[in-house]
Amino acid sequence: MTLPFTTLSLSSGMQKNLLSLSYKTMTPVQAATLGPLLEGEDLTVQAETGSGKTAAFGIALVHRLKLGCAGPQGLVLCPTRELAEQVAGELRRLARHLSNIKVLTLCGGAYVKPQRASLAHGAHLIVGTPGRVEQHLREGTLDLNGLSSLVLDEADRMLDAGFSESLGAILAKVPQKRQTLLFSATFPESVVSLKDAAGLCGEVLRVETLTNEITQRFFAVSEGGKAEVIASLMERFRPDSVLCFCNTKLRCRALAEALCDHGFSALALHGGMDQKERHEVLARFENGSTPILVATDVAARGLDISGLAWVINADFAFDPEVHVHRIGRTGRAGEKGAAFTLMEPGEGFRLDAVNKLMGADFKTELFCFEEAAFKPSGPSKVVTLSINGGRKSKLRPGDILGALTKVAGLEGSEVGRIHCFDTYSYVGVAKDRAEEAVRVLSGKRIKGRRFIVRIHT
Repeated sequence: MTLPFTTLSLSSGMQKNLLSLSYKTMTPVQAATLGPLLEGEDLTVQAETGSGKTAAFGIALVHRLKLGCAGPQGLVLCPTRELAEQVAGELRRLARHLSNIKVLTLCGGAYVKPQRASLAHGAHLIVGTPGRVEQHLREGTLDLNGLSSLVLDEADRMLDAGFSESLGAILAKVPQKRQTLLFSATFPESVVSLKDAAGLCGEVLRVETLTNEITQRFFAVSEGGKAEVIASLMERFRPDSVLCFCNTKLRCRALAEALCDHGFSALALHGGMDQKERHEVLARFENGSTPILVATDVAARGLDISGLAWVINADFAFDPEVHVHRIGRTGRAGEKGAAFTLMEPGEGFRLDAVNKLMGADFKTELFCFEEAAFKPSGPSKVVTLSINGGRKSKLRPGDILGALTKVAGLEGSEVGRIHCFDTYSYVGVAKDRAEEAVRVLSGKRIKGRRFIVRIHT
């Protein structure tokens, strides 16, 4: 049975905003948690990524804001920069019916000085990675004395990433009287210890999520032939989007280059890239202008990409739980997805571990190449435009959409996803309208300012 959001005791402004975001009925995790969350109760929840938990704690955080109070009232800790950005974006959407609500991200890989300046101007909600949040606490640039809510999101992944000491330091600095929420997909002993350290005494609320329908296949291949196998799969089935996993950033870069040599558009995403590079790569992938993303686990942790068709494990994960986390990027929220794992000789024990963990009986298959497996796919019909302005220029997705449709004359269907960051933005547009859009927008003002608009290649 699904419950509508209208059954919750939310303000009329929040209800209207949820309706505008097409939030009509609650997912299982939202139905199970939002009641106590809105009442300020502590919760420990076991739920998979993609279950709707971000909106659950996000609605509660926004609902409980006291607009007249200075200083951060809510802190969300995430394992990666990408997840922190996604959570912050969702919080901004959920709070857009309120005036002058500031959501600030504090993540490593970005310059500290602008973060200090933003903190000096104040923020209602902070989203960040434990290492960078701890640094600001240590330097005295972040004051959490007025904090009323603390969220530990994907706690198992934060501990996997080595944030245990930082989490301990942050917990020692936050007020004891607060709402504490812990979300984790799995509960190994380390997460249980973190739960105790955070003062969470209640039982773990385990929520049944929508069943993911993921088809899995395991192919025996040689190490040197992985790019050819992936190219053959792409040509044979032509999926709209594919996320490939490699175990190291060197293999990640090499595979992306090899796929490009085969005539496909592919980008690499790994921990050695700076924040702007990562934003750019993700924007191009989510817009559909680049259909293949090759990533390491560190970079892809926490990614929530709607409608992802496939996951390909170019390298078999060392840990069976990581394998389950990888394939969970596709087939989310009840959608169908496919996951292919390429196995080198001698990796049968990894498949045995996956079968044991998942209670399955997957078998290894020999991969058979078909004729015409290497004809390059047609080019993408979408390109990404970059704009040298973002949130700090008061530029919002609605402003960019309005400029493209009202000024440049594009149809709404010709505009893809819009990503606004602090000092730059990206938007996907139909390839055959891109040059016209750049020409028109480069000569016009958006919100009273001129911006540099160009086609990103």
